[in-house]
Amino acid sequence: MTDDRRAYRRAGVDVRAGERAVRLMRDHVESTRRPEVVGGLGGFGGAFSIPARYREPLIVASTDGVGTKTAIAGAIGRFDTIGIDLVAMCANDVLVTGAEPLFFLDYYATSRLELGVAEAVVAGIADGCRQAGAALIGGETAEMPGIYRQGDYDLAGFCVGIVERQRIIDGSRAAPGDLVIGLASSGPHSNGYSLIRKILEVSGAALSDTLSGSTLGHLLLAPTRIYVKPVHDLLQHVDVRALAHITGGGIPENLPRVLPDGVCARIAGDSWRRPPVFEWIQENGNVATAEMYRTFNCGIGMAVVVAAGDADRAVEILRESGETAWVIGELGEGERAVELS
Repeated sequence: MTDDRRAYRRAGVDVRAGERAVRLMRDHVESTRRPEVVGGLGGFGGAFSIPARYREPLIVASTDGVGTKTAIAGAIGRFDTIGIDLVAMCANDVLVTGAEPLFFLDYYATSRLELGVAEAVVAGIADGCRQAGAALIGGETAEMPGIYRQGDYDLAGFCVGIVERQRIIDGSRAAPGDLVIGLASSGPHSNGYSLIRKILEVSGAALSDTLSGSTLGHLLLAPTRIYVKPVHDLLQHVDVRALAHITGGGIPENLPRVLPDGVCARIAGDSWRRPPVFEWIQENGNVATAEMYRTFNCGIGMAVVVAAGDADRAVEILRESGETAWVIGELGEGERAVELS
């Protein structure tokens, strides 16, 4: 009897169903394979060779999770998008240095393995890896009934990328007069869901309620956008001086992280279109505007800083890549912070 079969029988899982799920998961993993992957699944560690085209490579790594958005997925009974969120949160963080994501690993913890849920989650992770251009080279599934309640699960991920030392983007060249371009988010992405769940509870709203031609649940579960490919296309044509992934803390806390001392950002809040779900959150939760900006991305998932003369071309390239983009502000002299108007 194989180790997999023993594990399935101990967990009370149908052996044939388990083996079928494993085959499907392996297919998902194989669909993300890159030429640099060495070997296959089943080892104690994944091996990956450094692409030969890099002369002086720097390795960039990021780890993250999706927080309580998993509860929304569970309430709706849809699990294939949450894996995209997991990859996005890590790959977009790696991206802000200008790095190319190379490979990804996941950690899936639950009270008891439910094969249908696990397979859907892995399918989403593989989808996210394909969008980011990263290989899924391994992961861990843990059953912890003493820690998680029945039906509960948690996700974490780890992404490794690579960038030439001379091409790393660290924000040091951002200067007064540069313009800030905002790339549209698909919704709250993977931040602020503890507050969202509280608003759902207090307001009595149902995830099946209709909002802007969709359901509230569908809008809240919209997967985090992965900006890797459009931003890398932009990097081939425009000198990008800084990038900021807009996650928890919103624009006010994330954009200053990539600005030099003595440089502030002046952002016009009416320069982009906020998805309707944010209006619903603010109205039903009675959330102050300042708190909205500090908790949610409010419609901007990635900020790009370029010289003023490059802004129009940058917006054009991003839109040609399928992104919705706007010039949302400019840099000026002042304390390293964001001024929202």
